[in-house]
Amino acid sequence: MAVIPVALAGREYDVVIEEGLLGRLAEAAAPFLKGYGAARRVPFVADTNTQRLYGESVAANLAAHGLAAEWFVVEPGEDAKTWGVLEKLCDWLLAMGVTRKDHVFALGGGVVGDLVGFACAITKRGCGFVQLPTTLLAQVDSSVGGKTAINTAAGKNLIGAFHQPSLVLIDPLVLATLPDREMRAGYAEVLKYGLLGDAAFFAWLEANGTKVLARDPVALEHAIATSIAMKARIVAEDERETEDRRALLNLGHTFGHALEAETGFSQRLLHGEAVALGMVLAARYSARRDEISVDDAERAARAIAASGLPASLSALGLTCDGAALVDHMRHDKKAEAATLPFLLLRALGEAYVARDVDLADIAAFLDGELAV
Repeated sequence: MAVIPVALAGREYDVVIEEGLLGRLAEAAAPFLKGYGAARRVPFVADTNTQRLYGESVAANLAAHGLAAEWFVVEPGEDAKTWGVLEKLCDWLLAMGVTRKDHVFALGGGVVGDLVGFACAITKRGCGFVQLPTTLLAQVDSSVGGKTAINTAAGKNLIGAFHQPSLVLIDPLVLATLPDREMRAGYAEVLKYGLLGDAAFFAWLEANGTKVLARDPVALEHAIATSIAMKARIVAEDERETEDRRALLNLGHTFGHALEAETGFSQRLLHGEAVALGMVLAARYSARRDEISVDDAERAARAIAASGLPASLSALGLTCDGAALVDHMRHDKKAEAATLPFLLLRALGEAYVARDVDLADIAAFLDGELAV
């Protein structure tokens, strides 16, 4: 068991990591279930998959403590993060009589967490919520830090709010039902923490990544706890990403989001897969600028490829050129006036924000990668 505090100005919440935690939900989240009982059901939001897998066990645990769940169920995938679904969810919460003192429970991956967090940010001008992440990506990344959002025609996650959860409960056992592809996609974010700020952790992952992906309990808890501890420190220093500190968490994302946009935010390229390839491109572009060696860039690429994640842009079979990918980048929410910051590497384990990147050079670099 690991408990990691996320310390923010004037408030703090815990991230608890323990096997079997979901089956002991009523005990683990007892302070956040006050106000519910015989007369009021506990509001849960899940996608169809997580509700099918865990709905009965959650209901049984709640029932043993005199509680019952009411479910708002969405379809899996990014299509749930829309204005229409958000409106229905907010109306449902209001019909449930949710107050500012209440807590809504988000059971699922990053899509469910993003949707619930944003709905709770705006319902009654802010009510509480508890994250119950069921994917590795959500466990190590999106469930912690308070970024919530929906997608619009203009792009992904462009409408949202910073709204921190009151508690994050992580049960590694739920990853047993996670498809291997989704597990690898989440592992990309674990690798990210090593590459952006912890060379020793990156080296540990090179040696132990197969154990993490095989869901070895000891290796998996270490990987999750180390990742969250780093994110917690960064979020505490720069909660709303107004400085460069929290921006480091976007390593691989500028390239990755462009690839997601080019592939239509579809199952063709999962978010974690896009981030993994984005980190390869960030490392190789850093080498192009002589900031890291080609050997180090290829070491990063090998670690990503060894985990079964995409490490070659040409392998995607895209029909666009570098300029088209750069056009997607211009719509990135991190764009500032006429500039676009890039997360690059000074060393493996040392990322930084570069604000002097020539987008024409990025396009030329991407043309080269597409041709390899």
